[in-house]
Amino acid sequence: MRIFLIEDDKALAEGISFTLQKEGYETEVYFTCRESRAALDNSQPDLVLLDWNLPDGDGIALCREISEKWRIPILMITARDMEIDQVMCLESGADDYIAKPFSLAVLKARIAALLRRQGVYGEGTLTSGQIRVDTREMRAWKGEQELDLSLTEYRLLKCFMENKNQVLLKEQLLAHVWDSGGRFVEENTLMVNIRRLRIKIEEDASHPEYIKTVHGMGYLWEERR
Repeated sequence: MRIFLIEDDKALAEGISFTLQKEGYETEVYFTCRESRAALDNSQPDLVLLDWNLPDGDGIALCREISEKWRIPILMITARDMEIDQVMCLESGADDYIAKPFSLAVLKARIAALLRRQGVYGEGTLTSGQIRVDTREMRAWKGEQELDLSLTEYRLLKCFMENKNQVLLKEQLLAHVWDSGGRFVEENTLMVNIRRLRIKIEEDASHPEYIKTVHGMGYLWEERR
């Protein structure tokens, strides 16, 4: 699980990041709105920890932007603890709120609970680089753009993202994706659908970054950060 921590207090950010890394999370720390926007444009994490007060902007405005543009779970961190402040956070798109000073144990528990509610821990959301799949609604996005996928293309994408960095034999893909178990599907049909999927998710389908061909065997989804 990857977490973006947007916090201008460097000592606090380092402490939170160290604690979360010990729990097995990958963390990336950003100190300004500008840095965090650039990072989010490049790739999206599973969760954002966002401070209210940032040196170059309003955390509330950034919270609203993240919620509307990237649809990522947000846990707001702030020194404000009035009821009106909590309401502002939640109305701006935050999924939860924690006031300073706080216990790192409580922060960890809130992060875990939020990820569970969002379906990140279980079947529900798959992410890799700019690609995100909602398995409950059978929808997929590249960045903020929803992908127009056929059912077969969706099944292929889901199969690849559930088996990242693993070589999938052509026979495995045929059996997994087609209702007939692939018994009556020609290999060329698989190739055609993979080509169509590449066109929709890759920057350059002729030089794919996600779906790699493993000659003589099958295909591999290369995890992107």
